[in-house]
Amino acid sequence: MESPHLPAEIISYILSFLHVTDRKEASLVCKSWYVACQDHQFQKNVTFKFSVSTSSLDFIRSLARSPRCGLVISHVDGSSLSKQVLMEVGLHLGPRLDSLALPGSSVTEASLLGLLPHLTGLRKLDLQGLDSLFMSGAFLSREEHQRQVQNALRNLEELDLSDLRYLSDLSFNRLTSCTPRLRSLSLAGCHISFEFDPYRGCPVGFGSSALVSLRNLLSFLQKQAATLHSLDLSRTSITPESLRSIATLPGLRLEELSLHGCKELTDYSIEILCRQQGGLRTLDLRGCTELTSRTVQAVATELKELRSLSLSQDWKITDKGLAELMTLPSLRSLDLSECLHVSGADLVKGLSSPQPRAQLETLSLRNCTYIKDTVMFSLTQLLGCNLRELDLTSCVCLTDLSVCAITTYLPVLVVLRLGWCKEISDWGLLGMVEPTKDCEPRDKKEYKGPSFTRTFGNMGFFQPPSLPFQEKPCLVTEEDLGAFREHQEGVSLLALRGLQELDLSACFKLTDTSITQVLRFPDLQRLSLSMLPEISDDSLVSVAYHCRSLTSLALSHCPQISDQGMARALPLLHKLQNLFLACCDAVTNETLAIIALHCDRLRTLDVSMCKDITGHQVDLLQSQLPFLKKVQCRFANGADFTMVL
Repeated sequence: MESPHLPAEIISYILSFLHVTDRKEASLVCKSWYVACQDHQFQKNVTFKFSVSTSSLDFIRSLARSPRCGLVISHVDGSSLSKQVLMEVGLHLGPRLDSLALPGSSVTEASLLGLLPHLTGLRKLDLQGLDSLFMSGAFLSREEHQRQVQNALRNLEELDLSDLRYLSDLSFNRLTSCTPRLRSLSLAGCHISFEFDPYRGCPVGFGSSALVSLRNLLSFLQKQAATLHSLDLSRTSITPESLRSIATLPGLRLEELSLHGCKELTDYSIEILCRQQGGLRTLDLRGCTELTSRTVQAVATELKELRSLSLSQDWKITDKGLAELMTLPSLRSLDLSECLHVSGADLVKGLSSPQPRAQLETLSLRNCTYIKDTVMFSLTQLLGCNLRELDLTSCVCLTDLSVCAITTYLPVLVVLRLGWCKEISDWGLLGMVEPTKDCEPRDKKEYKGPSFTRTFGNMGFFQPPSLPFQEKPCLVTEEDLGAFREHQEGVSLLALRGLQELDLSACFKLTDTSITQVLRFPDLQRLSLSMLPEISDDSLVSVAYHCRSLTSLALSHCPQISDQGMARALPLLHKLQNLFLACCDAVTNETLAIIALHCDRLRTLDVSMCKDITGHQVDLLQSQLPFLKKVQCRFANGADFTMVL
């Protein structure tokens, strides 16, 4: 009997129980399922990304029946095809377009002005890097164009003008005068003149034909103070005086501020910022290398509503002030990566206080080399069931004890990065206690004669101290694995059931023994096993069988991974989009043929320094995979090139 044809509404209801990635897979089964997946309940906050091409015209027309959506259209230029694409967007989407971005484009003013008047419902406009619009300085110079654009952008809430080299005061004023309800503005990487007159105590310059001036920026912020809540001035040359001028503007109440890479800022300027803008909820101070722990103390004292703080690469910051920071009850995200003097002791102290404390969901301690097992053991207990993302990359002092603490006390972890934690071994992932490392008693070791250092021989009277790289972990035996299988739900990595991203790169002591036993996560999407010289095809096949949701897999510098393993694994990884196989010497052209057969969604491939892969086979692969955008082939088979499609 044939199965009855169910109404689209019933199929949509059934599909609503699937994860979005699984629903995408289901939409490819048949036409009725595809139609059901187009239901309005699944089309909220949807953004479509595509490049200008003849096929994109039909795609745009097919969106005419869709609800509100966003578009990211790349490689738009002055060609007739690009003009036609923009015209179709205005004609078929018009007021239902929620956001528009044009990355990697050189769109002309005439083309954009022909589109914008149709987009009366636009809420987000991204003009990042579109120097072609502003190079002449005549953008929106005609009054009729200003009226048309003002009518279209009257509801615009987010405007991104990042990385514009030729943005002038006049162009900036013309554009922002059309956006009376702007809530978010990004000027990251723009050439802004922050000249300040120290004698008059005020900014200088106005109406520059080449740059946006501080005076003009302050004037804009004053006008938009009632609505503007988010400002991004990252990678600009903002000075301490300029930041104080912005922070003290009457009526300005920022909630989000990004100052990433503003290297001239000082502790004093941040103290004034925190005092004047006490309502900040997100503050990004990454790469502000002159800041010290005074900044941390100011943030902890003044910003009681702060939810996200990034201090990455602020090398002068120490533990001082972190205890007070942990008393902010609203804090959810903290980035201390590359703060080289942070040991974490004050984090533990602050989280241990009886008063209301931070409920962190994201914590990055990447490259904090002073972090030890004792600190991690306390942190994991204190963070408990709230932490979802933990980055411990290059915390080289951590051992298997930290892994056991993580798997025991952080059950809802979604992202775990342990790359370059070289002391982690199979025992930690298996959640077992390693026997004493001195597996062979010293008195039973064979005497091999006198040993020598650079300057003297010990002649057998005493033995020189062993070096760290000479110590090898005791291997896990079959008896140990039998004990693990009986209690595998204990503190092994299997306890992190909801894991979606895992990085074990350069954990050199890991072998097939642990990888085949504990990497069994049905929701895992991104996995890095690069630089694990001891893993083989067995690990690859096991991962493919138990982690079928993988979209990104890194196996670079794994010399035992071969064509045979790829042939068994790739047919199981239907969702794979990014594959990294650099320096896998046992991988040949045969693997590329397997990829062409089974990985039709692949977008990025890295086969650099794979000596048996040829450029001809790479070209053939590109012709067979429609979504493949970038292939890294550096020194593959002696060639040196990168193919970006």
